[in-house]
Amino acid sequence: MTDAPALAPAEMTLDELRPLLVEAMLPHVPFDGWTATAAEAAGSDLGLPPGRASIAFPDGPAGMVAAYVDFADARMLAALGDRLHNMKIRDRIATAVRTRLGQATDEREAVRRALAVLGQPQNLALGARTLWKTADTIWRAAGDTATDYNHYTKRLILGGVYSSTLLVWLDDQSEGFAATHAFLDRRIDDVMRFEKAKARFLGDGDRRLSLSRFLGRLRYPAV
Repeated sequence: MTDAPALAPAEMTLDELRPLLVEAMLPHVPFDGWTATAAEAAGSDLGLPPGRASIAFPDGPAGMVAAYVDFADARMLAALGDRLHNMKIRDRIATAVRTRLGQATDEREAVRRALAVLGQPQNLALGARTLWKTADTIWRAAGDTATDYNHYTKRLILGGVYSSTLLVWLDDQSEGFAATHAFLDRRIDDVMRFEKAKARFLGDGDRRLSLSRFLGRLRYPAV
């Protein structure tokens, strides 16, 4: 039995085509931004007929950035594979974040453009959802299966660590991104200390139950 031949881009559904388009857009985004112009240039590179690329992103730049986040999360997971299994939890998280940023080394201008789109008032909720999704993807890759209040606190805290590290990384000119890695290590150390303090505080069952009920209301329906 032989594998079915891969579909040509022009034969793909929009869902199948979208990650290919995002990847093909990356060389164009520094010049044209996350725009229909960049999408059509990517479509031309892939041999698509005019107009096909643009309809893959009915939400415009916001949809393109959301697709880029999905693409980057999937790329990170593929690179991590089963590398994290034998690591301590601290090292799992650090490795995942470093992998994700390392894969985007040549895409920093595209990331800046993406943050500019997410920073627009109408896209702030999308920015929160994509940050949550990335934090959730990293925790799941690290083997987290928490479903109680820890599910929420872990992702909220990692979202803060990742977003602040991302800002350092964007302007990091140090060799091998040493400054970013050092910053990330310090932030994770802070989180580990917080987790130990939280565990002591939540030793009281009544407190844990009350916090669980509160955090249970924070789940975003879209993530």
